[in-house]
Amino acid sequence: MKDLLPEFVLRWAGHFVLAGQLALIVALAILVRWLIRRVVRRVGARYDLPHALVSGAGRAATFVVWGVAALMVLDRLGVSASVLWTAFTGFAAVAAVAFFAAWSVLSNIFCALLLFTTRPFRLFDEIELVENGEKPGLKGRVVGINLIYTTLQEPTGAVLQIPNSLFFQRTTRCWRGRAPDMPAAMASSRGRELV
Repeated sequence: MKDLLPEFVLRWAGHFVLAGQLALIVALAILVRWLIRRVVRRVGARYDLPHALVSGAGRAATFVVWGVAALMVLDRLGVSASVLWTAFTGFAAVAAVAFFAAWSVLSNIFCALLLFTTRPFRLFDEIELVENGEKPGLKGRVVGINLIYTTLQEPTGAVLQIPNSLFFQRTTRCWRGRAPDMPAAMASSRGRELV
């Protein structure tokens, strides 16, 4: 067979094979990513999961698929697994120290995931964080929930950003719709969300 092909084709044949393998890895990564995101969207629609949770799961799946694809590409290009493992463990050690230093932020992120899954309140619900049974607490309409803060709009129009971990340290009262003592003007602005 080698005698039938010209020499310049034989010199480039290894490169063509490698390019084909890399293209196949990328194509499979795109297909797997599409399939996983489709399954995540269907599960989210079937069980009425919050959009933020479905979106986050899709992003995490994309990250994992492309990470595995990158490792496979590097392996095909000749990067040794021990070099990759050494780099990964070094990065993981630095990341662990950084995460330990930012434990309160991580606590709020974890509490945000719990808020998204347990759903003690939703956007535009009226809630109150109660100090104790006798004293009024923080009260307002939920206008935003992100990974660190839940944003409340008070009846006066002021905006409060409450760390998500606080919802697991205090009792929360929730009214689906308008709270009994909320002004009607605030209840009528229900469809508007703060940016």
